[in-house]
Amino acid sequence: MLDELVNGCRNGDSSAQRKLYEFFYGTMMGVCMRYVESVDDASAILNEGFLKVFNKIGTFDSKVGSLEAWIRRIMVNTAIDHYRKMVREARTVELKNATYNSVQAMAPDMLEAEAIMQMVQQLPPAYRTVFNLYAIEGYNHKEIAEQLGITEGTSKSNLFKARAKLQTALQILKNTQTQRYG
Repeated sequence: MLDELVNGCRNGDSSAQRKLYEFFYGTMMGVCMRYVESVDDASAILNEGFLKVFNKIGTFDSKVGSLEAWIRRIMVNTAIDHYRKMVREARTVELKNATYNSVQAMAPDMLEAEAIMQMVQQLPPAYRTVFNLYAIEGYNHKEIAEQLGITEGTSKSNLFKARAKLQTALQILKNTQTQRYG
């Protein structure tokens, strides 16, 4: 089925493009939401990413990897482009000092993935982007630095600070749950 859709997209078939978009919409929207705070921004990234998918579908090679992984990479790169644009527009991102303790050690067993996702979305854009690229997408600091046009040290610092902010948010949640449920 996916091979047929890819071939249809290569031939400019709008019906195949719509079906491919619908097939991957949920998964790729989830990818985009990890990099921004609002659904509107994620939708913009998603739509821009799918335009790139349709324009570059001729370069996709199923022998090299899966279609989903190929599309995911385009979405991540589009999110990175969005981040760079935000940084250029803002000109500066204020970074605050924080201390690091293991986020994993603080995560309550009952904490749902959705709550953690919301915490990640509340991180400042620089922290959120580095955290997602490192912890979720598996990039190393050198790759992140190259992608975002920052130093490896800044990448490491942003990851450290993202983890610290997440730890603080988890501690607050843990304290709230303890007070609420004893």
